[in-house]
Amino acid sequence: MPDAPSANVPDRNLALELVRVTEAAAMAGGRWVGRGDKNRADGAAVEAMRALISTVEMRGTVVIGEGEKDNAPMLFNGEKVGDGTGPEVDVAVDPIDGTTLTAKGMPNAIAVMAVSDRGSMYDPSAVFYMDKLVAGPEVADVVDIRLPAAENVRRIARAKKQQPEDVTVVMLDRPRHDRLAQEVRDSGARIKLISDGDVAGAISAARETTGIDLLLGIGGTPEGIITACAIKCLGGVIQGRLWPQDDDERQKAIDAGHDLDAVLTTDDLVTSDNCFFVGTGITDGELLQGVRYSRGRATTNSIVMRSKSGTVRVIESHHVLDRTAGLPRSEA
Repeated sequence: MPDAPSANVPDRNLALELVRVTEAAAMAGGRWVGRGDKNRADGAAVEAMRALISTVEMRGTVVIGEGEKDNAPMLFNGEKVGDGTGPEVDVAVDPIDGTTLTAKGMPNAIAVMAVSDRGSMYDPSAVFYMDKLVAGPEVADVVDIRLPAAENVRRIARAKKQQPEDVTVVMLDRPRHDRLAQEVRDSGARIKLISDGDVAGAISAARETTGIDLLLGIGGTPEGIITACAIKCLGGVIQGRLWPQDDDERQKAIDAGHDLDAVLTTDDLVTSDNCFFVGTGITDGELLQGVRYSRGRATTNSIVMRSKSGTVRVIESHHVLDRTAGLPRSEA
């Protein structure tokens, strides 16, 4: 008979508890889709996520949350979450990855959460932005963030027995990416520009069925760590280099002992091999469908992944709103 799981190690049952948390956040935030108020949307999702996370059997510490304690009344960095039993874990939350997408009713807004063994997540506090490369398992061994974008496109095309014109690269639509975008276009590859939500974009680059082959460009360091948890489960690759915004942030990073030229790998961003990623769609996208509402009910579409087993589940859930814990019908 196999040994019982240790109380200090996250086990498989945790995954289905966690998805209830992102479902609650998605249903709460989903009420604000297209209503033009990203702060109200985020506030509703945060409140719902916090209500449900307190029921999860874990002793969690928020490593990536809504900000520092003075600026974030709930789910702040360092906050203890869970019901106080079960394993000690690091917790990363983003109640809405893509608040602007939600406010405008645009695709690819999701509620996300990642959990790993305590002390295993990279500390993102020194530098807020990171230059990233994300790709799936089929090309994980051939890409390198230190290479020109065109060379990575060629390597992906060769590994997939395609032409560069068949490759699609996703990146945030930012002026800082103008030169990078031109390099990709000059290689012959296609580009999908996204206004926000690079967690969903990154995971889409790692999954075969999305039509996205590669994510490139500068985005949030916290989002990079959440993505790394997903990549641990999917078997692809994330590489990153810290990208200070100014001289003060650069000096802060150096003083903290960071090598700004170093390439951070998946294992640097999350050292544990036992981590979970869960996400629930708020608006429709390549990764997940958004929340559907109908006569006091809601339907959610979620992805649940665990690195230790490599299992990826896509879950469709049907909710009766006035019976859903933590989601009063008037607020759901």
